[in-house]
Amino acid sequence: MKVYIQNLTRYKDLFFELVKHDIKLKYRNSILGILWSMLNPLLMMIVMSIVFMELFKTNTPNYPLYVLTGRILYQFFAESTSFAMDSIYANSQLVRKVYVPKYFFPLARVSSSFVTTLISLVTVVTLIAVTDVPFRWLNLMFIVPMIYLLVISAGVGLILSSITVFFKDVKHFYSIVLLVVMYMTPIFYPASIIPRKYQFILNLNPLYLVLDMFRDIVITGSIPALSEHLILIGYMIVVGLVGLGLFYKTQDKFIYHL
Repeated sequence: MKVYIQNLTRYKDLFFELVKHDIKLKYRNSILGILWSMLNPLLMMIVMSIVFMELFKTNTPNYPLYVLTGRILYQFFAESTSFAMDSIYANSQLVRKVYVPKYFFPLARVSSSFVTTLISLVTVVTLIAVTDVPFRWLNLMFIVPMIYLLVISAGVGLILSSITVFFKDVKHFYSIVLLVVMYMTPIFYPASIIPRKYQFILNLNPLYLVLDMFRDIVITGSIPALSEHLILIGYMIVVGLVGLGLFYKTQDKFIYHL
């Protein structure tokens, strides 16, 4: 861990350049550019609201905001981990020719997605302003669950980037995993419709725990219980350490498989 921190401090300028490069690469040849970070979840929110509020008659309070927050957080997790998964192979020329701390590549991908996700939260602020959801100073605590999700996504990204170098099929398998995660997470449906005997499955899903905390802070303005923070901190530590440990053990072998 000490070595990782020292490298991050020594090569911080390079790390920031990688983050900026990934953001530019993502929106290259796009007319609207980074505005898509706001338009994508907004358009999805409109479609889902029409479908579920009009056709399925859902009675979830503040449903458009409920869907928007779910879509933004899920999109960050899915996008950041998917980008990180392919980061070593995509930068194979740099890995082979010059010394760069290899973990910079997956972490830069996750960080660039985090930046664009923060920009997309402008749509959440806008929706709060035009609806009857009151603004509270507690809403500013939204950054806490976002940091939890950032670290968890970084850990998952490190794990995936390590494995994908050796097993390319992981990319195809992970798309199925993300689909399962999406339907197992109450993004567009309320958690209350899940039968009580299956509720424990939700509680094993860190994305749901982060999303539930985020919605409590932003929509209902309630303070999350200490136990919720402790559980997510535990997920952060476990996933982060597993990701760093696996990456450290495999990084010297990357060169033989690129």
